[in-house]
Amino acid sequence: MLSVALEEARAGYAAGGVPVGAALFGADGRLLGRGHNRRVQDDDPSTHGETAAFRAAGRQSTYRGTTMATTLSPCWYCSGLILQFGISRVVVGEARTFEGHHEWLAGHGVEVAVFDDPECAELMTAFIKERPDIWNEDIGESS
Repeated sequence: MLSVALEEARAGYAAGGVPVGAALFGADGRLLGRGHNRRVQDDDPSTHGETAAFRAAGRQSTYRGTTMATTLSPCWYCSGLILQFGISRVVVGEARTFEGHHEWLAGHGVEVAVFDDPECAELMTAFIKERPDIWNEDIGESS
């Protein structure tokens, strides 16, 4: 699951955007939707990796049993989406570069697995070094 999200993160990075990728999987493990952060490319601050994957999955009658795989611990915005729609599990590639709110999700009954995936961390670390202005804007810390 994480490999699909990582492919998306790489695609976003190659396109000049924030390298966060995500994928939503059904209870049966079938890929429902995938996407990456497109804030820069689309000039749309609401297009995070998780929201792009969620939108690509289309309307589901229920999200019970689904899993969101994401290369980076989800922000408040994406964590709210996960909780609001009842996504059951979140697989996080890394939380080194941004701690996010996976613990809050776990505290609200979402099953969370955090991996310290070196590829996810290296990709984000490189981006933060190259584009600190865009990174700070993405996490709401721009001046």
